[in-house]
Amino acid sequence: MITVAAPETQPQLQQPPPAVDDAGPTVFRSRLPDIRLPNHLPLHAYCFEKSLPSIPSSPCLISASTGRTFSYAETHLLSRRTAAFLSSRCGVGRGDVVMVLLQNCPEFVLSFLAASMLGAVTTAANPFCTPSEIAKQASASGAKAVVTQSLYTPKLANLTDGTVVVVTTDNSPAGCLSFWDEIGAADEGSVDPEGTAVGPDEAVAMPFSSGTTGLPKGVVLTHGSVVASVAQQVDGDNPNLWLRPGEDVMLCVLPLFHIFSLNSVLLCGLRAGAAVVLMARFEMEGMLGMIERWRVTVAAVVPPLVLALAKNPVVERYDLGSVRVVLSGAAPLGKELEAALQGRLPQAVLGQGYGMTEAGPVISMCPAFAKHPTPAKSGSCGTVVRNAELKVMDPETGLSLGRNHPGEICIRGPQIMKGYLNDPAATSATIDVDGWLHTGDIGYVDDDDEVFIVDRVKELIKFKGFQVPPAELEALLLSHPSIADAAVVPQKDEVAGEVPVAFVVPSKDSDLTEEAIKEFISKQVVFYKRLQRVYLTHAIPKSPAGKILRKDLRAKVAAFLNDS
Repeated sequence: MITVAAPETQPQLQQPPPAVDDAGPTVFRSRLPDIRLPNHLPLHAYCFEKSLPSIPSSPCLISASTGRTFSYAETHLLSRRTAAFLSSRCGVGRGDVVMVLLQNCPEFVLSFLAASMLGAVTTAANPFCTPSEIAKQASASGAKAVVTQSLYTPKLANLTDGTVVVVTTDNSPAGCLSFWDEIGAADEGSVDPEGTAVGPDEAVAMPFSSGTTGLPKGVVLTHGSVVASVAQQVDGDNPNLWLRPGEDVMLCVLPLFHIFSLNSVLLCGLRAGAAVVLMARFEMEGMLGMIERWRVTVAAVVPPLVLALAKNPVVERYDLGSVRVVLSGAAPLGKELEAALQGRLPQAVLGQGYGMTEAGPVISMCPAFAKHPTPAKSGSCGTVVRNAELKVMDPETGLSLGRNHPGEICIRGPQIMKGYLNDPAATSATIDVDGWLHTGDIGYVDDDDEVFIVDRVKELIKFKGFQVPPAELEALLLSHPSIADAAVVPQKDEVAGEVPVAFVVPSKDSDLTEEAIKEFISKQVVFYKRLQRVYLTHAIPKSPAGKILRKDLRAKVAAFLNDS
């Protein structure tokens, strides 16, 4: 999920130490003390535990598109009614999966909380995905119901029989159910206020991730793991300053189908009693207007938004003085961009974090958010979260490394995923027998316990924080009858971070063009997976074992950019 660039000035990194067979791993822990994790509570009960009895009338959800505000009491009531509706009309019960195919809106939140109350699982999908991508996720997750808008129902034509489509608008297409009509008639009394009794090891969310490589897989996050992750961020005697219970207004412009926004914005906001402003999509002046109108205090962003806030002249026309914290994640944020944003928002604290979907998702957070903050070094992504352990592993030997030795970051704790859905091989390749989750990121821990990410061994391309798995695009390319071989690698981009480009070997006597190949892919994938460039070549460099030498191809791309 979150990666952070290394600082321009790094401590002197050392070569890995020699192997010591009897040496135990060097384990790094948080600067903050461990806390008691309320894993006995299901996620929905945990989120409302403090706010519902103490501030029931305070704003909970604010719809940016309509201006409607839902209090904590109203949000809880409507979640119960949604649960009653999903149960009685859609047959959703414990262990079933609900797909939410929505942009940010109150219905997304109500559906997620309702599924939790039923002991069901939510898998959220990007509404901009293609019909085939949506069908693959629905099939892989075993979705029993889909909560969406009429605008997206044509994308559901390929779903298997038996899947119920629930439409959030009043103008429901034939064969669909109207969300608000149904919950208006639902009996919330049929759902226990505490929800279905579920154990901490039962699934509650199933985002899809490509892991360190390969095709998208369902990541099984449990009630216990998600509660632990949120608690690591906002609970305990040393709560982070980026959330003040009952006072803060959080901007939720990042899509809730992304784990960063779902976990660190929505769920942390609910637990802390904040008001969450839900924006369906990013539009610069619309976002600035919402910050000014609702006096947003905490803005969770990704580097492309930081770039817009730092450099777009329209920012000067709005009053952003209410913002006191900017939390950046999902992709690297460089030193120059940090400085530019700080110049625009001098009153705000800017910090970064690091993590990945499978890790629950947060691995480390900037120490500037601690109760007694210390200045974070440029490029630092903070210290490891509480109640967790981090180690740095030599990718070649598998041995644990000490401070200032770069290696693969591994994380262990109650917040990590249970595993990949129906994929024990991929699970065991990611989580070892000792419970360490291998991130595929190369980094180190310095003398002050701060984590820096310097590279990655995994093959994922990160477009504005979105995952683009090369294997998925390569499989589509190879399905073209005039393509003999193909490889996809990242190309650096100032705005997006990285964009996917392809090296393609045309079949003999083929007259394929770059534009034809790009069009072939664009018709089958969501916008951020579209190829930005296609390089026609005679062969794809591979190892003797047949593995694509992506490093060589990335070097070629860099050379092409330099020449241009």
